[in-house]
Amino acid sequence: MFKVLSQSWPLLLGIMLLMVGNGIQGTLLGIRGNTEGFTTYQLSYVMAAYFLGFLFGSRAAPQMIRHVGHVRVFAAMGSLISAILVVFPVYPDWIVWTVLRVLAGFCFSAVYITSESWLNNTASNDTRGQALSAYMIVQMLGIIASQVLLNLPDSSGFALFIIPSVLVSLAFMPILLAPTPAPAFDTTRRLPFRDLFQISPLGCVGMLLTGGVFSAMFGMAAVWGAREGLGVREISIFVGAMYVGGLVLQYPIGWASDRMDRRKLITGLAGLAALTMLVPAFVALPFPALIGVALLLGGITNPIYALLIAYTNDFLGRDQMAAASAGLIFLNGVGAIFGPTATGWMMETVGPRGFFLFIALLYVALAAYAAYRMTRRATPVVTGAFRGVSPTASPLAVGAVLDEASVEAQAERA
Repeated sequence: MFKVLSQSWPLLLGIMLLMVGNGIQGTLLGIRGNTEGFTTYQLSYVMAAYFLGFLFGSRAAPQMIRHVGHVRVFAAMGSLISAILVVFPVYPDWIVWTVLRVLAGFCFSAVYITSESWLNNTASNDTRGQALSAYMIVQMLGIIASQVLLNLPDSSGFALFIIPSVLVSLAFMPILLAPTPAPAFDTTRRLPFRDLFQISPLGCVGMLLTGGVFSAMFGMAAVWGAREGLGVREISIFVGAMYVGGLVLQYPIGWASDRMDRRKLITGLAGLAALTMLVPAFVALPFPALIGVALLLGGITNPIYALLIAYTNDFLGRDQMAAASAGLIFLNGVGAIFGPTATGWMMETVGPRGFFLFIALLYVALAAYAAYRMTRRATPVVTGAFRGVSPTASPLAVGAVLDEASVEAQAERA
C-alpha cells in the first residue's frame, strides 16, 4: 500500500479535495433551497439534474479526452465547476439551479473518468487493484469530511459556496503538477442491453432500482431534513452517517457474498432496508434513532450496488466483465435521474416522510424480484469477484477493480 500511495498521492489528494467540494454542494443546495422558498418538487428537479448531467458526461467525456487530452479536459471542467459553484447563491432561482446542476454533473463525470483512467495508467499490474480501491475509499472520506464543513459559516450566506469552489480549484493542482505523464485513453465497450439482460435480469433490474435509491438518498436527504425542521448540524450528521455506514459495512457484506448465494444476500439486505425505512415513514423517531436509520441505509445501499455487479460477473468470463459493468453503470445512471423527482412527488403527496416511503418501496421491489429470480435459475458459481465500488466510479475503474478481484479469486481456488 505504501508503494501505491507514493505513486498515486497527487491524484488521491486531488480527488479528496474534489469530493469535499462536491459533497458540500449537494447537501447545501437542499438546505439553501428551503431557505429560498423552493417547493419540494422544484428541489427534486434541481437534485435530479445532477444525475442527468452525470449520465451525459459519462458518454461524452471519452470523446473529449480523445480529442483534446486529459490535461485540457481537467482544466476546462475544473474551471467550469468552480464558476458554477459561486453562481448558485447569485441567482437563487430553481430553473437556473437546475441548469447549473446539469452542467455540474457533466463536469464531475468527466473529471472522474479522466482521473480514474490516469490512476489506472500510473499503477502497475501488481498495484492497480489497491490503487483503485484506495481511490474509492478516498472518495467516501472526502464526502464525509464535506458534511463537517457545512457547520462552519451560515448556510444563508456566500461562504459555503465559495469554500467548495476554492477546494475544487485546489484539487487540480496536485494532479496537474504531478510528474506523471498523461496516459493514452482507452474506452470500455458495452454489452448490448438485450444481451446483458439475458445474462443477468436481476443485475439489470436491480441497478435501475438502486440508481433510484442512491439518488433519492443523497439528492433528497437534505431536502427532507429541511422540511422536517432539522438544523444544518443535524442534516450534516444524517447525510454523513449514510456515507459512514457505506464505508463500514462494505467489507463484511462483501465477505459474506463470496461465501453464499448472492441473491439470498441481496434479498435479505433489501428486505431489511425496506423494513428499516418503513419505521420512520410511519413513526416519529428521535434524532439519535434517525442516525441509526441513516447508518443502516447507507451501509446496505452501497454494498448492494457492488453485489449486483459481482453477481452479474458470476456469469461472465474476465474478458466480458468490464463491458458488462459499463452497461450496468449506465442503467444505474438512468434510474438515478428519476429518483429525486419521484421522491419529491411522494413528499409533496404524503409529506416529508414520503422520503423514507419511496426508498422502502424500491427496496420491496428489489427484494421481491431477487426472490423471484431464485426460482428461475440455479445458484451460479461464485467467482469471488466482489470489491467495494462507488456509484460515482467510471466503468474503467470498476472493470479494473473487479478484474483484479477475479484474478485473486482464481489464484485462491488454484
